[in-house]
Amino acid sequence: LRQVIEADMCGMHKLMDDLSLAKADLEAQQESLKEELLCLKKNHEQEVSILRSQLGDKLQIKLDVEPTVDMSRVLQEMRCHYEAMVQTNHNDLEEWFRDQSESISKQDMSCSEELRCCQSEILELRRTVNALEVELQAQHTLKDCLQNSLCEADARFGTELAQMQVLIS
Repeated sequence: LRQVIEADMCGMHKLMDDLSLAKADLEAQQESLKEELLCLKKNHEQEVSILRSQLGDKLQIKLDVEPTVDMSRVLQEMRCHYEAMVQTNHNDLEEWFRDQSESISKQDMSCSEELRCCQSEILELRRTVNALEVELQAQHTLKDCLQNSLCEADARFGTELAQMQVLIS
């Protein structure tokens, strides 16, 4: 029993030595990390002071610590808000589309009626133009006949005038 305990003690001494070495190593690492942290803080402060000197009074840093916000609740509220906006916009757009469709249909109907009226008016005007062209041709023919009659009358009266002057002479 004594030999077992001495062997255990020996093993424990070995473990204690290993633990002491590990502790010394971890303490050295801790000291190294502390020095590195101090160096980083110092560099950070220098960079901040350089930036502050470059920016002057333009930069003001304020940190307000607020109580934690339930992000899932906030996201749910935002989602509900945007879904309501989307639905409202969808309804407005659908109503606008219906109004535009009705307006275009009314315009189409009025344009169709105007087109029919204009077409019938054009047809009537064409008939009138054709009738007037026929009448114009008739008037030209009448004018030509009258000019021929005038020329014949002038010639006849000229002949008669000449005969009368001969008689007078």
